[in-house]
Amino acid sequence: MIDLRKKKVVVTGGAGFLGSAVMEKLRQRGCPPSSLVAVRRAEFDLVHEDDVRRMYETHRPDVVVHLAAIVGGIGANRERPGDFYYQNMVMGAMLMEYARQAGVGKFVAVGTICAYPKFTPVPFREEDLWSGYPEETNAPYGLAKKMLLVQSQAYRQQYGFDSIYLLPVNLYGPRDNFDPKSSHVIPALIRKCVEAVERGDQVVEIWGTGRATREFLYVEDAAEGILLAAEHYDGSEPVNLGAGFEVTIRDLAETIAKLTGFTGRLVWNTSQPDGQPRRCLDTTRAATFFGFKAMTPFEEGLRQTVEWYRSSRLRLAGAKAGTP
Repeated sequence: MIDLRKKKVVVTGGAGFLGSAVMEKLRQRGCPPSSLVAVRRAEFDLVHEDDVRRMYETHRPDVVVHLAAIVGGIGANRERPGDFYYQNMVMGAMLMEYARQAGVGKFVAVGTICAYPKFTPVPFREEDLWSGYPEETNAPYGLAKKMLLVQSQAYRQQYGFDSIYLLPVNLYGPRDNFDPKSSHVIPALIRKCVEAVERGDQVVEIWGTGRATREFLYVEDAAEGILLAAEHYDGSEPVNLGAGFEVTIRDLAETIAKLTGFTGRLVWNTSQPDGQPRRCLDTTRAATFFGFKAMTPFEEGLRQTVEWYRSSRLRLAGAKAGTP
């Protein structure tokens, strides 16, 4: 076991959605503030080699949790596949290589559910990662993040480097990205329904047929799983992080409509893609290897996310109203 309280821990993307939850969990564990570093792009642009080198020289971490990524929903992935591939691939490759050179004791590489083949049998088992090509709309992103697994296993084999690879399912929760140009399905639906209620709209349009299924993991549960793995797991096999259930996008939309108070019609734009047909993970390895189990009930997590989004809009409106 690694005692993170006695380590210098660097979290790339540590100020982001998942990263801020990981930082909070580290503080709750009793890690001293002086030993925790949230790497921000404004200070270190990790797509550039000089910045990666400088980050390691500046902070000299014992443990690196690599969360930084260029991410987005189906629309963003279709518009910027080159960015999503190149930036994620280069960032991960350089961070792990320079970690190895710097003698970092533990490297936690966080991948993505998008790495799985489009028609993976449900529930997704880690053994099926290489049984086909990912869903086309996010394949460049998924494959770029999948290369972290290849690198991790190769470095363990050749150098004895302690790196692990985790596959979190779709995340959601407070502080998520609600930008309509790049958000994932839960924040996108919450924003659409909240704004429809505010405007008195009677129709909300949603991409796809609603028949696709997804599994969702509350961000605080994901952060706990990542740190449990950092503390207790030392192996080459990839490990899923999930909640162990699936829900159709149609049922998800109806639940969000209920939680936001939207009583109009949900209209499905079937000319737009569904993405991967089904997503649900087998979480046996996470439970076996480091005792992880998701704890937040799905509807409760959605309720907290809706409440956070509404309160953040009120704070923003208040700040604008106070601007001279």
